[in-house]
Amino acid sequence: MTVLVAPDSFKGTYSAAEVAAAIAAGVRDAGGKAVQLPVADGGEGTFDALCRGLAASAVAVQAKNPWGEPIPVTIGLTADGTAVVELAQASGLTVPSSRPRDPVLASTYGTGMMVAAAIDAGATHIMVAAGGSATTDGGAGAVQAIHDGGGLRGARITVLSDVTTTFLDAPRVFGPQKGAGPAEIEVLEQRLRQLAGSYPRNPAGVPRTGAAGGLSGGLWAHFSAELVSGAGAVLDAVNFDRCLASADAVVVGEGQLDSQTGQGKIISAILERVQESGRRIPVVAVVGSVAEDLGSYAGNFSEIIVASDSAAMFAAGRSVAGYSASRLGLH
Repeated sequence: MTVLVAPDSFKGTYSAAEVAAAIAAGVRDAGGKAVQLPVADGGEGTFDALCRGLAASAVAVQAKNPWGEPIPVTIGLTADGTAVVELAQASGLTVPSSRPRDPVLASTYGTGMMVAAAIDAGATHIMVAAGGSATTDGGAGAVQAIHDGGGLRGARITVLSDVTTTFLDAPRVFGPQKGAGPAEIEVLEQRLRQLAGSYPRNPAGVPRTGAAGGLSGGLWAHFSAELVSGAGAVLDAVNFDRCLASADAVVVGEGQLDSQTGQGKIISAILERVQESGRRIPVVAVVGSVAEDLGSYAGNFSEIIVASDSAAMFAAGRSVAGYSASRLGLH
């Protein structure tokens, strides 16, 4: 049997590629065929997944972190002019900084520098993975950096994210995870209200404009950026549907399977693709943990296997490969 192994990362512990390799090794050890296809949904791991799927070469450039300090970053560039920019490298929560990590002062200027560098390198289409930001500047910093770099010069931008949050809701929804308390959230809300009214197009109320603290809304308002599901874009880039066509079973994975999984994240996107295929293909979830609030969503999987380390992932792969055709529901 052929098993398509398409996990997301187990955030903070294992990359998607590491998870896929461990599970696939178990499948092969048990005599099955495994196709490794590590995926992501706009956040952690998206850069690697897109660069792998699009055959993009890594190009080192300079940017600034959210508090204005120089930082080396990498963009991906394909032969046909598509660039991959990962916001988290320059404007992310975990970037190094010798300055206080002030959520109000945090700027996306460095992400805009990456976009400008991609255009300088000849890119005509820039895909911006918007997950993991430390910022809530409504994209003002990135817009300024792009203008400082000479503008888009005919290039277009696509923003990838796994959230549909609107522009004005971004401070309330994402502010706390960036270190903003109630008083700071109020300041950030006022900032975004002012920006929304001053932008060429008002992003208030538009789905997905709140990603990365409103970065997506700023790019949409100033540059007509396309705002799309990160999960869907990654699945297209890695040719998921083609791989699915020859698979007898699919293994998905993430650090924790919970009630948020079904809200635009990569596992829900894969389940949709499987359903759209018209084939009865079993989907097995291999995850680090399962939240108590998962509820009826568990019914989407033939089995849920908890595997929090590489040895357990290997064993999970062996288990999937050892399923009988009747147990999997294959015909």
